[in-house]
Amino acid sequence: MRDLVAVEFMSLDGVVEAPEKWTGPYMDAEIGQTMEAGMAASDAMLLGRRTYQDFEAYWRDKTAEEEPYAPYINQTQKFVVSKTLTSVDWQNTTLITGNASEEVARLKGLPGKSITILGSPTLLGSLLREGLVDRLELQLFPVVLGAGKRLFEEGKELPLELVDSRAFKTGVMSLAYAPARS
Repeated sequence: MRDLVAVEFMSLDGVVEAPEKWTGPYMDAEIGQTMEAGMAASDAMLLGRRTYQDFEAYWRDKTAEEEPYAPYINQTQKFVVSKTLTSVDWQNTTLITGNASEEVARLKGLPGKSITILGSPTLLGSLLREGLVDRLELQLFPVVLGAGKRLFEEGKELPLELVDSRAFKTGVMSLAYAPARS
């Protein structure tokens, strides 16, 4: 069974929206190595509609010379959950329009490496509440933004267990959680 691993860039005040606007000063080779290790462990991405559209607009025509992660992002199988899209045409992309939970559970049952959720906070929130996420990796950046979409909105309590942590020289903390054992 494949693991579903969520990776979120988050500010100290819990904002996950538009990380491309605030993470740049903290990115370095050390964080890049962590990202590369995550890519090596994954052979599929699960994306919500907005993250998919943002990724497609940015990555679709990028080459390795322009962006070192472009080959992985363009060539990896992508599954997009949407209630509004009727089609997708970026290479290696499959649209999920039905019951996302059932489809994600089915995908987890297929052979392969882990499936990574990048961004997609609305989708991630629902999958966390349904117990389908095996690992939540928060990259906590030392910045307070004051406004923006947060990953954890008011609602159901979600007990988690810290399974790994790492501090980077840039002040970023990598915190990995799994569902708490009862």
